[in-house]
Amino acid sequence: MVKRTGPTNVELVSLIEDLKKLSLAEKAPIWKRIAKDLSRSTRQRRVINIAKLNRFTKSNDLIIVPGKVLGTGIIDHDITVAAWQFSGSAQDKIKTTLTIREIMKKQPKGKGVRILG
Repeated sequence: MVKRTGPTNVELVSLIEDLKKLSLAEKAPIWKRIAKDLSRSTRQRRVINIAKLNRFTKSNDLIIVPGKVLGTGIIDHDITVAAWQFSGSAQDKIKTTLTIREIMKKQPKGKGVRILG
């Protein structure tokens, strides 16, 4: 049986710790949920296409993807997306992309933030 070790990327491990601390400090369970999702193995992390973002969002939504955003599809309205990773074409198609750390500073209580993926 193989021992599960979790993420080995130093930056990701640091982000997960910061998410857990913010969750406790602000009493915002959304950050704990995102930390749990990012703690999964790479194969189990969420992956979402632009087309799905377009389908399930409205204009001016604030979305967080605890995984990777891929560039398949088009988006016909303005949304702000924060994710662990973006493909090059996804970053070109979305007008406003943030890192998860930036969205933590912008919305520490997690109000108005939706998780997709």
